[in-house]
Amino acid sequence: MNGDVVAELKGRIDKSLEDLRRELSKVRTGRASTAILDGVRVDYYGTPTPLSGVASVNAPEPRLIVIKPWEKNLLKEIEKALREANLGINPMNDGEMIRLPFPPLTEERRKDIVKQVKTKGEDHKVAIRNVRRDANESLKTQLKDKKITEDDHKRITESVQKQTDAGIAQVDQILAAKEKEIMSV
Repeated sequence: MNGDVVAELKGRIDKSLEDLRRELSKVRTGRASTAILDGVRVDYYGTPTPLSGVASVNAPEPRLIVIKPWEKNLLKEIEKALREANLGINPMNDGEMIRLPFPPLTEERRKDIVKQVKTKGEDHKVAIRNVRRDANESLKTQLKDKKITEDDHKRITESVQKQTDAGIAQVDQILAAKEKEIMSV
């Protein structure tokens, strides 16, 4: 029973870290990344469809994404979806494909993006601490119900704290790497 608490804690911390990585992959860093288009949905004959389901999406250059639809009549719909997605990038339609040029980021804009990234990181640290709180409450309940001994409670609580500290340290590492990526010109 008590090992389940630590295993569940570790699983929930891992999910939180994976969510942070996924969120940060969508943050614009000045380089073209197709991940920024993951949330874009195109109206494909009345059905909202992911952009990757109606076109090939490539990043042939560091500051350019090229979208080539499989059906030419979708160019207008894709362009409309990109404008509605509010990516801060102006799509250029040449009749064959859509180009998304990424302008270089200013120093001020880079600092704003770093602040947003740190806010997301702090939110995930809070989530990890909430997971720790839930695990500790579960342990207190088990102790109260005499399912574990005082010594087991103390040992498992220390293990929970170590897992939490490791999770928060990983969040810090992920944030530091992303900040470095954003600030590099």
